Amino acid sequence: MAAYRIIADGTRDFQLLAADGTALAALHYSEWFSFKAVATLADGSSFRLEPKGFWGTTIELKDQDKVLLNFKMNWDGNIIIKSRLDDGNQAFVFKSKSMRKGEYALRGRNEQELLVVKPDFQWSKLNYNYTLTSTEELEASDSKVLLLLTVLHCANYYMTMMSSAVTTIIAVS
Repeated sequence: MAAYRIIADGTRDFQLLAADGTALAALHYSEWFSFKAVATLADGSSFRLEPKGFWGTTIELKDQDKVLLNFKMNWDGNIIIKSRLDDGNQAFVFKSKSMRKGEYALRGRNEQELLVVKPDFQWSKLNYNYTLTSTEELEASDSKVLLLLTVLHCANYYMTMMSSAVTTIIAVS
């Protein structure tokens, strides 16, 4: 198992750090509450995350024009990730693990837990930092850093969608 830390700098910039503090990657959103983002790895390579379609409910991770993975929130609140990373077709589910604790999990085939995401709300900055704990199976992936950044985007997406739903319910009441 490995641990990672994601540190937010404002509401649009996030840095992925290894347990020893080494910077592995960054995620930058173009605007506040936008689903468009740029993922930059430590080696300088960058990838775009952008909504697809009229409603923008599917988000794609692209290298130039090549789609490496996409994800979409399902009717039951889970986010389904379809990946072409590591020269294969894989599917993952990002879902709430514990509403009380606010934890999320990334699950692979057969519901195997690959990653746990723990948000840590920073009251002084009004944003979230995250702690991620991965399994050996996820650590073996050549594209784990891109997957970790995608999971960060999923966590931000999930919390944005849930807060929008709550705001809508309150406004209608």
